[in-house]
Amino acid sequence: MSLDAAPPLYPLFADLRGRTALVVGGGGVARRKAASLLQSGARVVVGAPELEPTLSAWALEGRIVHRRGRFRPSWLDDAWLAIAATDEVAVNREVAAAAEARRIWVNVVDDAALSRFQVPARVERGPLQIAISSGGGAPMLARLLRERLETQLDDSWSALATLLARQRGRIRARWPDPGARRRAFARLLAGPLQGLLRRRRDREAELLLDAELAPDGPTSAAPAGSVALVGAGPGDPGLLTLRALRLLNEADVILHDRLVGDGVLALARRDAELVSVGKQAGDHRTAQERIHALMIDHARAGRRVVRLKGGDPFVFGRGGEELEALHAHGIGYEVVPGITAAVACAAYAGVPLTHRDHAQSVRLVTAHCSASLDTLDWPALAQERQTLAVYMGVAMLDTLRTRLVGEGRDPATPFALVENGSRPEQRVVTGTLHELPALARRHAVRSPALLILGEVAALAETLHWFGDAPLSAASAVLRSPHAGAGGPVPAPGTPEPDRALERAA
Repeated sequence: MSLDAAPPLYPLFADLRGRTALVVGGGGVARRKAASLLQSGARVVVGAPELEPTLSAWALEGRIVHRRGRFRPSWLDDAWLAIAATDEVAVNREVAAAAEARRIWVNVVDDAALSRFQVPARVERGPLQIAISSGGGAPMLARLLRERLETQLDDSWSALATLLARQRGRIRARWPDPGARRRAFARLLAGPLQGLLRRRRDREAELLLDAELAPDGPTSAAPAGSVALVGAGPGDPGLLTLRALRLLNEADVILHDRLVGDGVLALARRDAELVSVGKQAGDHRTAQERIHALMIDHARAGRRVVRLKGGDPFVFGRGGEELEALHAHGIGYEVVPGITAAVACAAYAGVPLTHRDHAQSVRLVTAHCSASLDTLDWPALAQERQTLAVYMGVAMLDTLRTRLVGEGRDPATPFALVENGSRPEQRVVTGTLHELPALARRHAVRSPALLILGEVAALAETLHWFGDAPLSAASAVLRSPHAGAGGPVPAPGTPEPDRALERAA
């Protein structure tokens, strides 16, 4: 019977604890099969003339039994299942025929026609397992689906399955009717139980389940809302964490900053409500209070809220203020770190923030206004052999240069100014501290841009790997991608008013 005409395989999970499983073959494939069987508690027998090093070590340790030599049908005498994993077609056929004669389930690796069972691709979260099979016809498709599921299911599923299995008897007693039990489970899983386990609040999760299982426990309740502060990273969707991706797929409402890119938002659940909460210049306090109110109102309405912030929520992202607001109103929350701009922009520009020969420390600085600059420790910032990563400083470059040079920083200190770091439109401008404001104007650098100042910045010239080579004072092409309606950028030496930098903030 062809694979196209074959009926679907019957799915089952086998209990192999203490039962003999035979693996024929002594190479790397046989080792992987033996490892999986050992994990299932099987008594593993491996038959082959010779064993690869790991299998040989397992045999010496007594973890497996080695049958030395070529395959003999007697190896199957006490086996419950067999796997043929040799590179000799004739041997694999012999194993399959001998197992068939004894009514023993057999799998021949990469040969669906000779196999009587298939080993599925698996996603494992403790006692919870998801098995994926293509019937042996397209194993790579099953593996691809497994990889996708791996990104969707975190370790809290293992803790949840363990907790529910431990309370199985009480669950059945509390809700003997299957329909009522299904509805109760749906409510439990929509509530805070799994979130507590995810945050390693195991005792609180057990107390919550105990309350549900009590004879007079709740039978219905409005779902509890929650808020997750999620770092979206610098812009490249590939830099999101797995946890961030999972939350985007679970969110009912996403409150996102202005600089969170479309590529990141495209990963959200299709029916999620997207709300832009980007702040406008001069209106930061009002905007921040509005964000607090939106988070609290949506959570109180039972929604799962993602507060999506560029970079990392706790690095110049006002995440602390938002958590304080949530805590004050009794709203459950979690924080998912993101790759902050300093780390990402430096990496995508080929600049190591620390280097044994050049910098033994890094300082993260925000310079979005004169008031923030006045609070900085300028003598400390002017010290050598350290890297400065300056956030939100495009409009203050003249002041930055003046203050640093005035405190003794060498005007020849290298810099790298990274615009739209990690995004397709990334540009890097390099030069020295003395040239910094003029080069930024010449190349019409705009926000978002991060300044990296220190000896390590010079490495951008040789270590760059993403996008175009850095622009510098010697760059031949001086037209900015922003120049469209405004014409070409002035050539070197052409005076330009400081208001260009003010517009770029």
